[in-house]
Amino acid sequence: MKIAQIVLSVVSIVLAVLIYKSIKDPIDWQKEKKAHNAKVIDRLKDIRTLQLAFKVEKGYYADNFDSLIAFAKTGNFTLVKLIGDPEDSTVVAIRDTSYVPVRDSLFKGRESSIDSLPVIPMSDGARFKLSAGKIEKGNVMVAVFEVIDTKPFDPNQVLKVGSMTEPTNAGNWE
Repeated sequence: MKIAQIVLSVVSIVLAVLIYKSIKDPIDWQKEKKAHNAKVIDRLKDIRTLQLAFKVEKGYYADNFDSLIAFAKTGNFTLVKLIGDPEDSTVVAIRDTSYVPVRDSLFKGRESSIDSLPVIPMSDGARFKLSAGKIEKGNVMVAVFEVIDTKPFDPNQVLKVGSMTEPTNAGNWE
């Protein structure tokens, strides 16, 4: 009788531990996924911001990370300041053009992160896939880009920003 009680006690403890783990493991996985995806999304947002700046200055999106990184390190934004009222014929409107380094405006205090833009966070060096080109939309050629996480934490949820088939710069997490 005592042996049966000891065996049942051990079995109930083992079952309690298994039940606890069956509840805790998915919760831990979701927390890890959320932390991982947050870092990937932040990097994708940086790439998107840089791509949009690149397009404003160049007229097209960068189709490789070397061009994008070079632009981040050495490129400039053109700022045009209008002084006066162009609608008022009695006032002379003056356009003052200045240039602001991309590095200082988009990556101030985070300059060292520029070189790691192509690398997926927490991935042991895997790189994002970057594509850019033009598509026809409503009889108009439109510049597009897409950046895809090639090593997603959850293969059922691949994070990406932009699209090579639609003129959008939205992320699929938004």
